[in-house]
Amino acid sequence: MKSIVINGRFLTQATTGVQRCALQLVSALDRRMAADQTVRARWRFRLITPSRGVRTPLALEHIPTVSAGRLTGHPWEQLELPLRAAGQVVLNLCNTGPLAGQSVVIIYDAAVYAVPQAYSAGFRLWYRTLLPRLGRRALRVVTASDFSRGELSNWAGIPASKIDVVPMGSDHMLQRSADPGVFDRIPVSPGRYLLTVGSKSPHKNVEAVARAVSQLDGAGLPLVAVGGTNPRVFNDPGNLNSNCFHSAGYVTDAELRALYQGAICLVYPSLYEGFGLPPLEAMTCGCPAVVARAASLPEVCGDAVLYCDPQDPGDIARQIGLIQEPGLRDELRRRGLERARHFTWDRAADQLLKVLNSVQAA
Repeated sequence: MKSIVINGRFLTQATTGVQRCALQLVSALDRRMAADQTVRARWRFRLITPSRGVRTPLALEHIPTVSAGRLTGHPWEQLELPLRAAGQVVLNLCNTGPLAGQSVVIIYDAAVYAVPQAYSAGFRLWYRTLLPRLGRRALRVVTASDFSRGELSNWAGIPASKIDVVPMGSDHMLQRSADPGVFDRIPVSPGRYLLTVGSKSPHKNVEAVARAVSQLDGAGLPLVAVGGTNPRVFNDPGNLNSNCFHSAGYVTDAELRALYQGAICLVYPSLYEGFGLPPLEAMTCGCPAVVARAASLPEVCGDAVLYCDPQDPGDIARQIGLIQEPGLRDELRRRGLERARHFTWDRAADQLLKVLNSVQAA
């Protein structure tokens, strides 16, 4: 039986895209063990978390959760976790991990190098120090796209031969029924608004969406923005005040599903993405999308979206106008649903198990 410790520090963090991926991967690994006796006989996982500060407890059937240590954050991860995992491989799911011991680490992108203006100086310094060292010391590095594989090799000096690509899933959006109650607090009507999803970090380019919306014929179409800003991580992206701009902040999965299903389209002109989960979530919910032709997004979205120049609000506006044509909307919805079927968390878990198996066999 092969023993793997899962770094559970992500359960103490606010849930953004990276933490969402970690939650879904651990849940999918647990499902694989529940469904397949061969997997149960072959693997022994333990999820180790700090003793304090867990925000998102996971109910797992076959992966026990152990709380350990007195520290939190990076000190817990670097000092206490290696002691608790001595002699075992540690699976790290959220860009960081202990430098001591044996580990497999998922690093989603090289954004701290490629878009440094999006991050605070302290955050940038720590990650630029950590990622190259972690990449060199890890048994394997996993990332979510071929684009990110090249970026991590180029910026962080991690050999491409050491990096495995495991695309993430989007079927978590189907685990909750849509909650239309979100429309009680956001003054928009289903079928009569545009949606953008992501933090207000500069590289997410939310301001370009607002400028594009102001250029649409019959300006006044509302834009709903989902996501928030962590001032310790992200620099101030500027003022987004607009009569047609509605910030939804953080929402539940059920509320997000309702927003996807009710939107004219998702507008996602992000300048830099290692994977880009929101367009896939939108596809899963039958929501057409206008997406930047940038970074990993064409690799992930294929021919199931309309592409825009993220630096040109006029082009973003043109694509929003095109996507409102009924025939094209229906075709993009069909393509999107088909594309999203290829990105499931069970498939991601199976590919991750193959990576772990290669490590154990080495």
